[in-house]
Amino acid sequence: MRTLEGLGALRRERFRRPAVTLGVFDGVHRGHRAVLARTREMAARLNGEVVVVTFHVHPKAVTHGEAPPLVTSLRHRLHLLRREGVDTVAVLRFDRDLREMGAEAFADDVLAGAIGAGGVVAGHDTRFGRDRRGDAAMLRERLAPLGVLVESTEPVRMADGEIVSSSAIRAAVARGDLARAGDLLGRPPALFGTVVRGDGRGRSLGFPTANLDLEGELRPGRGVYGGVAAIGGERDGAARPCVVNIGGRPTFHPEGSRAETVEAHVPDWEGDLYGRTLEVFLLGKLRDERRFDGPDALRAQIAADIAEMRRRFRDGEWRADVPGAGGTWT
Repeated sequence: MRTLEGLGALRRERFRRPAVTLGVFDGVHRGHRAVLARTREMAARLNGEVVVVTFHVHPKAVTHGEAPPLVTSLRHRLHLLRREGVDTVAVLRFDRDLREMGAEAFADDVLAGAIGAGGVVAGHDTRFGRDRRGDAAMLRERLAPLGVLVESTEPVRMADGEIVSSSAIRAAVARGDLARAGDLLGRPPALFGTVVRGDGRGRSLGFPTANLDLEGELRPGRGVYGGVAAIGGERDGAARPCVVNIGGRPTFHPEGSRAETVEAHVPDWEGDLYGRTLEVFLLGKLRDERRFDGPDALRAQIAADIAEMRRRFRDGEWRADVPGAGGTWT
């Protein structure tokens, strides 16, 4: 998958009969994947490529001055879009100039002009252009006379009728309901980041941890979680059970004086993880964050956390289709 950055990078000669869809695609959840599947189908009919137009920040950060916390960072989004078979992602800088561009101008100059779209797929809630005036109906009116195919998708609903959305996923994660978040996403909620050096505290306890630079990933509340770590990306095929600590490490730092960190311990993993990418799929919470009397008490609890994580896998309480881990991982 290639990534093109900015409007200036979009030139017709760079594309091959593209089927295009646009949006933030935050989380690349079930609803997004339905849109991407339709776009792949259209690309096959056009004998062309799948192109996603997205933005470097959530548009509300510019239009409203603040935006909801993103489920996935831009880097994670690109990783997920690659997994969905997207050929090209155009990442546009959503600034004041783009905010003020009319929907008609965006359709004419960007989609039909700069990209040369052979077709466009709009999600049920697609809105774009100044004052969010652009939608599927406007695209048909504007682009169909130019010979551009325009299709739209219906919302994807859960069994209880709730429409799958990024906001519903944020709400589920905020209340600690990882199972519901996973149902909405169509995969376990995951944290995606680069392993950076920490203070070596975990190694001194006998449980070395991978400290993650998450670049703004949405995460659940403080505590200890269990799941699966895909190490170095799915192409490496290395996936291992893990325990993940999210918090301020109160045993060594008074509550409130330490910035929140995310660190994963991968039992039995041997090798240097620094600089590598981890996609950590969270399957459930093991316990709340707490302060221990000292290193020995903490060491004993970490061992107990690992044992409990293994038990939940062994007894079938945790079972999930983890992308890149060879199917259903238990």
